[in-house]
Amino acid sequence: MRRRSRMLLCFAFLWVLGIAYYMYSGGGSALAAGASGGAGRKEDWNEIDPIKKKDLHHSNGDEKAQSMETLPPGKVRWRDFNQEAYVGGTMVRSGQDPYARNKFNQVESDKLRMDRAVPDTRHDQCQRKQWRVDLPATSVVITFHNEARSALLRTVVSVLKKSPPHLIKEIILVDDYSNDPEDGALLGKIEKVRVLRNDRREGLMRSRVRGADAAQAKVLTFLDSHCECNEHWLEPLLERVAEDRTRVVSPIIDVINMDNFQYVGASADLKGGFDWNLVFKWDYMTPEQRRARQGNPVAPIKTPMIAGGLFVMDKFYFEELGKYDMMMDVWGGENLEISFRVWQCGGSLEIIPCSHVGHVFRKQHPYTFPGGSGTVFARNTRRAAEVWMDEYKNFYYAAVPSARNVPYGKVPDHQDIAFGALQQGTNCLDTLGHFADGVVGVYECHNAGGNQEWALTKEKSVKHMDLCLTVVDRAPGSLIKLQGCRENDSRQKWEQIEGNSKLRHVGSNLCLDSRAAKNGGLSVEVCGPALSQQWKFSLNLQQ
Repeated sequence: MRRRSRMLLCFAFLWVLGIAYYMYSGGGSALAAGASGGAGRKEDWNEIDPIKKKDLHHSNGDEKAQSMETLPPGKVRWRDFNQEAYVGGTMVRSGQDPYARNKFNQVESDKLRMDRAVPDTRHDQCQRKQWRVDLPATSVVITFHNEARSALLRTVVSVLKKSPPHLIKEIILVDDYSNDPEDGALLGKIEKVRVLRNDRREGLMRSRVRGADAAQAKVLTFLDSHCECNEHWLEPLLERVAEDRTRVVSPIIDVINMDNFQYVGASADLKGGFDWNLVFKWDYMTPEQRRARQGNPVAPIKTPMIAGGLFVMDKFYFEELGKYDMMMDVWGGENLEISFRVWQCGGSLEIIPCSHVGHVFRKQHPYTFPGGSGTVFARNTRRAAEVWMDEYKNFYYAAVPSARNVPYGKVPDHQDIAFGALQQGTNCLDTLGHFADGVVGVYECHNAGGNQEWALTKEKSVKHMDLCLTVVDRAPGSLIKLQGCRENDSRQKWEQIEGNSKLRHVGSNLCLDSRAAKNGGLSVEVCGPALSQQWKFSLNLQQ
């Protein structure tokens, strides 16, 4: 009798151990999933759809790893961020127009949870696709000006919620001088979020460049400030860039209704294009193109132009291209300019059907433009036409004759090797308001041209208008002066060396140096590794 009791006791003990092992190894989670679905039965792991199985591993592993990370002091996880306190301070009051501030229904936006669920609008093939496990991390750059707090918060949270944590190096919010600095500053408490605030209005292009310059990852992701990322939106984009660093890739841009904030999937049969008025438009693929894609409907789509608000690209390639045209103002034409820049400089543009990001499309802009939105857009598009379109710009002027009367600033000519600001960290080469025989110095970069606009010509002159950098004495320590440009003057001949990072005077083999800038002006010194000799044009036209 005792022997039988011992055997039963041992059997019971082993049975309990078996159940515990089953629960620990994952069988319990499948059982719990089946129970929570109302089926009332165990769901075997082998019966789970492969993509769900991958997602369970992906989600559990990432969440465990993330929960084990130690947050810096003052930081909170996005789930612990106080949405009510952040959004509540700027909610629309009774009787106020819900469209007045943002040109979309802010009341509806403010009602939504910061992590609301949106429909998975991907093609079925995308939901079963496996992505590379060695993808590079990215820095997400989001610029904003007086954005509705609820929309901005949902953008940030959707990035963190819908992305594998190890692929998000950081989220850089660039506050383009919003009326309330706390719109961005308060979001700086969220994990991985960094906030930069402009001390004056710079516009989209210059703000994005500031964010890109501060980025620590090797891949840049640009997003507008009223977006919501969908399931596995990031991996397809990163994979294409990882395969070829000259690819610039964009997601399918789903529609978030500006009135009720309903999320609606967009067609994957569209490409970006433009008319001769240089206004962006969506073009349907031809019937032949659609038929060719039937065998692989999720293949990348080559596109002449991207919408401009949402795209991913290699950081060093962005820099090689010259970034954005820093002389463009506020908003408009930047998608045209970056698209021309990519295609004409050895890159390609793609729309990736397996990546979906929602975007609030508005009928008008909520912010003001100096001189009016029409004037700013015309100036920006004319600059793009003058720089990139050569003789084809005549089609633009035929479509928009009034554009000929719009001032567009100075643009590089065919004699220029490099153009724009000559940067050294946050400072730029500056005439300091001096003219002929005056010295030059450095001043904080303002990205407005003027005293900081230079060109390196094919004749090896560094020009500002009709004045050139001139070495008066070819000995180390000699000051640089501005003098009238002369075609064969050896004192005015310069060349870029060491990957276009230095300017060397041809006749003396000495390098442009800022070490004496505070004591009278720039000089030439024996070339060396000093940071005072590091110079970079904002646009290099010849690599």
